[in-house]
Amino acid sequence: PSPSAGLRQGPGMAETEAGGDGQGLASCEEGSKIAAVIGATVPTGFELTAAAEVQEKLGSASRISRDRGKIYFEVPAGTLPQVHRLRSVDNLFVVVQEFKDYQFKASKEDALKDLEDLVKKLPWTSPLKVWELNNSLKKKKSRRKKPSIQPAASREKLQGEGEEEGSDPKGTNREEDSAENSASVEPASDQDTEETKAAESQNREEEQEEDPQQPDTKDELQEGSGSEAKAGEGQPSEAGSKVLKFRVTCNRAGDKHSFTSNEAARDFGGAVQEHFQWKADMTDFDVEVLLNIHNNEVVVGIALTEESLHRRNITHFGPTTLRSTLAYGMLRLCDPQPTDIIVDPMCGTGAIPIEGATEWPSCYHIAGDNNPQAVKRAANNICSLLKKQEIKESSTAPGIPLDIIQWDICNLPLRTGCVDIIVSDMPFGKRIGSKKKNWDLYPACLMEMGRICVPGTGRAVLLTQDKKCFAKALSRMGHIWHKGQTVWVNVGGLHAAVYLLRRTWERAEERRSFW
Repeated sequence: PSPSAGLRQGPGMAETEAGGDGQGLASCEEGSKIAAVIGATVPTGFELTAAAEVQEKLGSASRISRDRGKIYFEVPAGTLPQVHRLRSVDNLFVVVQEFKDYQFKASKEDALKDLEDLVKKLPWTSPLKVWELNNSLKKKKSRRKKPSIQPAASREKLQGEGEEEGSDPKGTNREEDSAENSASVEPASDQDTEETKAAESQNREEEQEEDPQQPDTKDELQEGSGSEAKAGEGQPSEAGSKVLKFRVTCNRAGDKHSFTSNEAARDFGGAVQEHFQWKADMTDFDVEVLLNIHNNEVVVGIALTEESLHRRNITHFGPTTLRSTLAYGMLRLCDPQPTDIIVDPMCGTGAIPIEGATEWPSCYHIAGDNNPQAVKRAANNICSLLKKQEIKESSTAPGIPLDIIQWDICNLPLRTGCVDIIVSDMPFGKRIGSKKKNWDLYPACLMEMGRICVPGTGRAVLLTQDKKCFAKALSRMGHIWHKGQTVWVNVGGLHAAVYLLRRTWERAEERRSFW
């Protein structure tokens, strides 16, 4: 049965596991003592960076999935607030069960029947307690913020850029629509179409997204926006008067499956509905059950985030806005130290310097762009961040160590050898500039970056999809820059690279006075 058909009001959650004790979900205090296996989607290529952050901030070792763009780690459920504060993760889910070598039947009917039967065998109780604890934390957070949200929004509108402010919620709606397809639209090809649609919708407002050939890492970004305010309403009270609403999202990758992700979501969702007597709702749901299938690896989980955490800093989007999680990974790659001067000479909407100033406040950050509209968006994003800090701290924000300037990347108003780190998302030559212009722009950029960077100790982390042009430019600047590490990432469905460059001791050409 399809989860969108034959809906009926049931007795709530009388049992949460086959053969369970019939006690329903336990209290939040009891739930906080549970050890939870958390799955996190991260920018593809930065799995090791995310694992290092988890070890540093939570003290937990992470396992990197064979399914690129995901890591798994175990923590006490009581540490969920700290988990949500991780800077390198896009989305979070609690793992119900993982199968590392699941054997799918050859025929579609048998394979789907096995997935239906799997629902009754899964250990749902503990993950649902973790979900309940996570939901209670979200409700506390929303209650705490509620009185101040409206005035802040009104003040933001005074900054102008009204259409930019509206782009974030629109992106969320598009994500919801693409996720809804996972249970109601027939895919057009073997590599499931809902992942591709998710990539296209994200591509309109954000440059940073995973490759459609890695669909599994993207569909996690499809959590709906309707459950935070009312997930508690759908939960049964002690009398079991309310019935939860749910949705199943299937992310499938691999060419040896006899079924599509839509078919898997439909049949698995029907079994979930029958098992729990929940009510299916593709858009206004309380619980999102995740079915991740990567070749023979199957992971069943429950989503803990409704909206990707990479949206945390940006309210004014541009045509190529960088995801904050990818910006964090790039910054961490260059290992900032206290008192370092960090420059993003092509900052766009300011995702990199804002993330840097937030996470490395002991450094000084300078951002600039030649486009006045981009500078305006970045300034508005900084203002929005300061207002969030004021709301959070209920006092005047102390400010952040960041300045934004309009300038020419090839003629920067900075002294020679005064910058420790350069981190930037270079124009790909698609939405901004052109591939032809990059052949002149890239060498000029590398030369000017080499001039302002400290010889011997300076470093640069640069993202580009125009790899051929960059490699040629770098070969011409070999006396100034040495290439270190390269991280391969997916950017809006494009294969891109993040290059870590180290400044040589060679003295760069002096430039004329700017003043």
